[in-house]
Amino acid sequence: MSGHSKWSTIKRKKGATDAKKAKVFAKLAREIGIAVRGGGPEADMNPRLRMILLKCRSANMPADNIDRAIKRAAGDDDDAHFEELTYEIFAPGGVAVLAHSHTDNRNRTAADIRHLVTKAGGQFASAGAVTRLFERKGQIIIERAAADEDALMELALEAGAEDFKAEDEGYEVLTTPEDFEAVHQAIETKEIAMETAEITQLPEMTAPVSSEAELEKVHKLVDRLEDHDDVQSVYTNAEMA
Repeated sequence: MSGHSKWSTIKRKKGATDAKKAKVFAKLAREIGIAVRGGGPEADMNPRLRMILLKCRSANMPADNIDRAIKRAAGDDDDAHFEELTYEIFAPGGVAVLAHSHTDNRNRTAADIRHLVTKAGGQFASAGAVTRLFERKGQIIIERAAADEDALMELALEAGAEDFKAEDEGYEVLTTPEDFEAVHQAIETKEIAMETAEITQLPEMTAPVSSEAELEKVHKLVDRLEDHDDVQSVYTNAEMA
């Protein structure tokens, strides 16, 4: 979720059950496999793998799980061939939703996603109708207690950050995808703990949701999409009015 809810999203993920975490780790292992088969097992030589390893760290994925996923992909033990697909969706109330997936059976996954969307009262959008509402950005989230505001802002902007936002809960550092790694490394070098650090999709404009009931419908759709085995990430522009 965007805007006001990024902090609650972080808390929700931290409080996930063991079963939910196991599913997240399985999805991350799949992402690792795709990255390794596309660019090799050495993170220093594979920018995509480096980004995924950051996601693994943010999710507290055990190092043994990561190593096994890299070795399995490097040894080509997995015969499955996955393709990446993006589903553009309008949730109830006209809220835009992007769902990125990795699937070895596009027909099965498309049918599953269509069923989830229809059941939730949403609909598939025409190609480009939703993607144009989002922009790919590097995003780093840091709790307020983890850093001094002025020092962090100076550090991030000097390293190449596009924007720095201070909120009650903490700080948000935004970068272009190209500058993300340099900014992340500058913050990591100062041993500042980060809640999340990733390349993400941020809405260029939000869709106001007029009631808690309407927002609950959006949450339910997002939760069901995120719970699907083939869906890697879900983004929405929902914002409480």
